[in-house]
Amino acid sequence: MFKFASIHSVRLTKITVATIALISTVLIATPVFAHHAFGEIVPSNGVEGFLSGLAHPMIGLDHFAFVIAVGLLAATKRQGFWLPVAFLLSALGGTGIHLFTLNLPAPEVFISFSVLAFGIMLAMQNRPNLPVLVGLGTIAGLFHGYAYGEAIIGASMAPLVAYLAGFTIIQLVIALSSYFIAKQIFNKPESLRLRYAGFILCGAGAAFLSAAILG
Repeated sequence: MFKFASIHSVRLTKITVATIALISTVLIATPVFAHHAFGEIVPSNGVEGFLSGLAHPMIGLDHFAFVIAVGLLAATKRQGFWLPVAFLLSALGGTGIHLFTLNLPAPEVFISFSVLAFGIMLAMQNRPNLPVLVGLGTIAGLFHGYAYGEAIIGASMAPLVAYLAGFTIIQLVIALSSYFIAKQIFNKPESLRLRYAGFILCGAGAAFLSAAILG
């Protein structure tokens, strides 16, 4: 029995190390492209708009890291699915704010800080309750969505709608993947393995924030 428990523990440890290494590699990797899938060219049709929408949250590592954090934090709460839902809806609103030529202050700083803040909350043993997380996710969504809007300004209706669909779908996939991985591998909300992921996200958020402030 003891031998089985030891083997099981070793396997879990290996899974944890592999997961953390994977997240670390993704977060610290230097992106090959800028945040825009087509450079500075505004999508001209539905296909380009959809592909650009899919790409933006993936090649913008600050966005990607935050969506992972949203999914992991959602897994720590009962009915935590409301967190990614609130974030996704708010991101659409943030894009709308940009399209209507309204301004949000220092979006890159707030986006980077959101990664750091959500990493800190994930690393905490006693995390804020769900309504607080949903509120913070909603605020963060406005800034992330505002940044997404930059790539689609000036586009006609078809690529615009496709772009919105693209970045919403890919963020939902990332958040749900993180959510189910946390549920299946990390098992418990208070799991130390889950907190390790929070520490990694803290480091990534601090790096993003430093770059946003100094850049």
